[in-house]
Amino acid sequence: MVAELISVGTEILLGNIVNTNAAYLAEKCALLGLSLYYQNSVGDNEERMEETIRRALGRSDVVILTGGLGPTKDDLTKEVTAKVFGKKLYEDLHTKERIMDFFQKNHSGHKITENNWKQALVPEGAKVVENANGTAPGLIIIGEEGTEYAGKMAILIPGPPNECIPMFDRQIAPYLGKLQPDGIYSCMVKVCSIGESRAETMVADLMDAQSNPTLAPYAKTGEVHFRVTAKAKDEKTAQELMRPLVDELLRRFGDHVYTTKEEVTLEQAVVQLLKEKKMTVTTAESCTGGLLSGRIINVPGASEVLNEAHVTYSNEAKEKILGVPHGILKAHGAVSRETAEAMARGACQATGADASIAVTGIAGPDGGTEEKPVGLVYIGCCVRGNTVVEKYQFTGNREKNREYAVARGLILLREALLHA
Repeated sequence: MVAELISVGTEILLGNIVNTNAAYLAEKCALLGLSLYYQNSVGDNEERMEETIRRALGRSDVVILTGGLGPTKDDLTKEVTAKVFGKKLYEDLHTKERIMDFFQKNHSGHKITENNWKQALVPEGAKVVENANGTAPGLIIIGEEGTEYAGKMAILIPGPPNECIPMFDRQIAPYLGKLQPDGIYSCMVKVCSIGESRAETMVADLMDAQSNPTLAPYAKTGEVHFRVTAKAKDEKTAQELMRPLVDELLRRFGDHVYTTKEEVTLEQAVVQLLKEKKMTVTTAESCTGGLLSGRIINVPGASEVLNEAHVTYSNEAKEKILGVPHGILKAHGAVSRETAEAMARGACQATGADASIAVTGIAGPDGGTEEKPVGLVYIGCCVRGNTVVEKYQFTGNREKNREYAVARGLILLREALLHA
């Protein structure tokens, strides 16, 4: 089936909010085996909305609309879609009861304003999709035989991500999945410390020969993810189809593969590795300002491996907290191989941790020189007394340079742990 996404809301067109729903739904549609050829955004204008919906229905089997289902006058998605399908609206008593229950549980003591009952109006013949996280229900409308859009389907979903995502995952996706003759199943192979170009070159022959399953690379900051996708009648058959390709990726990338589970992040893999080796870690950060330790702390159970972390932004802090010799800072400067090494060693000595990661650099946009340009970063890693330092020259803005440094710090720590 061919699907199309329409994001409704003037705030999206003006850039007031980031359209995260479209990215999420596009990926989920692909996993369901739907062919997605078009995405659209349209403001809260009845005429333009009708034109957009009609154009989408004319070329796609399923049109998924997000937003515009609220209680205000400019929430027009349901009304315009009903008009396109030639459907009248009626008050759905069950939906009205759910709206009342929602207000009583979440807004006790507040009177329900009259415009909220607008959300209880649904098109004739539509399937109502209950909303466990809000008042506006989802709707599935199918064109009747003999009408202009016979057999075409419009799926209306609330715009707030905390309503859109659960509704799609729990109710819409299973519904669409039943309409597909074959399911789409996938797994992820995540690779670090190899650049996108090199990684893609290493699997070029596999991509040229792909049919079912397929292989697709996705570049991330400091990582490359390979999604292996198979179309099959059931998950077991899909796993059998994907297994040889996954095994080949593991053979080619070896230790550079840090997980084959989509939900596992690089920092989770590092924390798990520390736990397996029964080791603790500390951080000493300058230009990253706590972002590195923050990534680690985001992992549930990180307290088992990280007891202390330091942000030593000034030279005085590097000397006082980490014991970096004044002579090193004076002779080589804060951004140097020697300082990064001393920071890494000093962090372990100061905390008694088995391992450490130290970052010092020039994130920008100012502070660079011809000898030490913006984006220059040194990362030191000390594991049980053995210290390595890597030099990097990043070319992003301040935010990106800091993100790159954090990713490279995690990768360097992981590599050192593997060989410890």
